[in-house]
Amino acid sequence: LMELLPQWLAAANAHGYAAPPQMVPALLDAARGRTDLRPAALAFAGPLALWLARLNPDWRFALRATPGGGSAAPGPDETERVRRLWDEGLFAERVALLTSLRARDPGAARALLTSTWSTERAEDRLMFLDSLRTGLEPADEPFLEQALTDRSRNVRATAAELLSALQESALAARMAARAATCVSLDRASDPPVITVEAPHECDAAMERDGVAPHPPSGRGERAWWLGQLVEAAPLGTWPARLGGRTPEEIVALPVADDWHADLQAAWCRAAVRQRDAAWARALLGPPTAPEAGGPGAVSLAERAKLLGTLRAVERAEWVAGFIATHGLSEAFQLLGMCAVPWAPPLGRAVVDALNIARDAGSYPWSFSGVMGLAERCLDPSEAGRLDGLLAIPDEPEDASPGAGGYWAEAFQRLVTTLRLRAAMTEELEAV
Repeated sequence: LMELLPQWLAAANAHGYAAPPQMVPALLDAARGRTDLRPAALAFAGPLALWLARLNPDWRFALRATPGGGSAAPGPDETERVRRLWDEGLFAERVALLTSLRARDPGAARALLTSTWSTERAEDRLMFLDSLRTGLEPADEPFLEQALTDRSRNVRATAAELLSALQESALAARMAARAATCVSLDRASDPPVITVEAPHECDAAMERDGVAPHPPSGRGERAWWLGQLVEAAPLGTWPARLGGRTPEEIVALPVADDWHADLQAAWCRAAVRQRDAAWARALLGPPTAPEAGGPGAVSLAERAKLLGTLRAVERAEWVAGFIATHGLSEAFQLLGMCAVPWAPPLGRAVVDALNIARDAGSYPWSFSGVMGLAERCLDPSEAGRLDGLLAIPDEPEDASPGAGGYWAEAFQRLVTTLRLRAAMTEELEAV
């Protein structure tokens, strides 16, 4: 039931409900142990949670999560309160203030941060800089360019990453120029071949722009530098550089001298950083591709990140096609990227794959992670389709002993949870 609490809180807040006073202590206890619950739990609990948090040290997280230490967040016109909280607040309060201000007025948040930047501790500068990801805009470029000279290496790296996400920034242009000198098209070959000449050194200007000079253990220096340049270069660089080709045509080109994996892995990271759906589609390839990998998706983690750039409907359709072709053995990480409740095609693909695994006599424990996701994410309307799976099936000769009974029990739990979720939603919508 605790696994369903995030959904219940989201639905209750969406309908404008408030927590009964006697339930607020239990709600605070639950949120204390699970940071993912805190925003929704505090919204549902309301001002009483903040009042109680002042009386119980175990619930102080509620005060830290609210700009002003438990009072209402400063409004858009309360410049004096904002200034006082920024100058005098605890670090967590200042982070919360900067984040909330950034969401409604990016320029005001940037001005606030700039006013004390030189006096902040390095670890605090890094956290504050990270807040600029919300509402990142071209007007942030001068501040981020200045941060490229920060005395903290982590701050410099974060500033460079943010600047590369601004595809019209001067840093993005510098990275594009460097990357373009490394990657070209040999038109004399048939078909044409991408050739790579990786950097031979990492100079001071590259370091200033965020290129880490020292590779991790086991990685070659030149490949390491090349990957960083290509990752930070705007993806719009490549069609013009490689003969006016589309992303699909580019990723399908052969790459000379074993640079294929390095180049396309860097394009994967660039597509995720720049939120470029066209490149993500090209790199993912069709879900029916052999070994379920696109040309550049070298790992499930990379595929999951690429899926995150697509619209929810398209993401669900791609994962459904993946499961229909390859089954569930590698799908858990991909399913975690899909919106809840799962779209009908995805839900059907998951149920069908579970049914196939059951008929094959596999143990359901191998699919416990997917089963747990299905309980939380499958559309409750799918419960009726599962009724036929509740009986203990006939076991094939090569089946694991007792697997049929375990499958029936697992499907019974799934159906029970889906019906509970349906009842939960109906109750909240009834008033």
